[in-house]
Amino acid sequence: MALGTLKKIDLRAEWKHEANDFTRWLAQEENLSVLANEIGFELKLTQAEAAVGDFSADILAEEVNTGRKIIIENQLERTDHSHLGQIITYASGYGAEVVVWVVKDVREEHRQAIDWLNNHTDDTIEFYLVKIELWQIAESPYAPKFDVVCKPNDWAKTVKEATTGSQELTEIKLKQLEFWTQFKEYARQRSPKLRLQKPYPQHWANVSIGYSDAYLALTVNSREGAFGVELYIPDNKALYEQLFARRTDIERDLGETAVWMPLPEKKASRIKVTSTGNFDRKDRWEECFSWMLRETETFQSVFPKYVKDSA
Repeated sequence: MALGTLKKIDLRAEWKHEANDFTRWLAQEENLSVLANEIGFELKLTQAEAAVGDFSADILAEEVNTGRKIIIENQLERTDHSHLGQIITYASGYGAEVVVWVVKDVREEHRQAIDWLNNHTDDTIEFYLVKIELWQIAESPYAPKFDVVCKPNDWAKTVKEATTGSQELTEIKLKQLEFWTQFKEYARQRSPKLRLQKPYPQHWANVSIGYSDAYLALTVNSREGAFGVELYIPDNKALYEQLFARRTDIERDLGETAVWMPLPEKKASRIKVTSTGNFDRKDRWEECFSWMLRETETFQSVFPKYVKDSA
């Protein structure tokens, strides 16, 4: 079998101008999604060339579900001091919690600077340094490749923030943080397109389905030894009723019976499946991860079309 040879392409062969070409390309939904896959959470474009005083940030975006503001600064050259200052200026101007610096190449001193910022800011602020490359096989179309050079250590930052602040990081919360951290890595290796939120010391983690009226909530109940995956509808009883009317079709597509929870005394409604397991047994977590990932992928493939039809 004849194999092709990868050839690295100069970025300027495709994007002559940083703002007019590359930023416009990256701001397109399908390309922003490629970057999102690499940094590990779902992005939604807010504005390209967003004004910050006399300057403008290349891309202003937000994280789906959480609404965290994200600044993306592009540099089709090697990192420099000027752009390092710009990303901090833009972040402060918009109150951004996430900064993504996309570059052609990285100077060691700037890699150290981003690591320093991640280590000396609280757990609400995150800095990512990402290299962009173009590759080609024979005469194939150019293929972009993002490589994350620097990212925050979520575990260390969360523990540091909890131990120096007012929040008490109990043994169970530490275990929850470890569970979601390990699950995120497990899911990343097996289902790269599934984007989980940053791990927190809590009993749930959220996953977007692409609609604001509902999202998936993954849960751990340590007292009852139960794990859950559910469609969570924060405040739309009409949507729940429309989905309930199609219960037979939905459960057929899910391949199982769900627990339907209208919760009339609350704003929220839930559609849930559960499994039993021993949260205290870390050596059994991978079994829980396998079930949770499988159910999450199923829910994410089934519910969007029903939510869309009910909109």
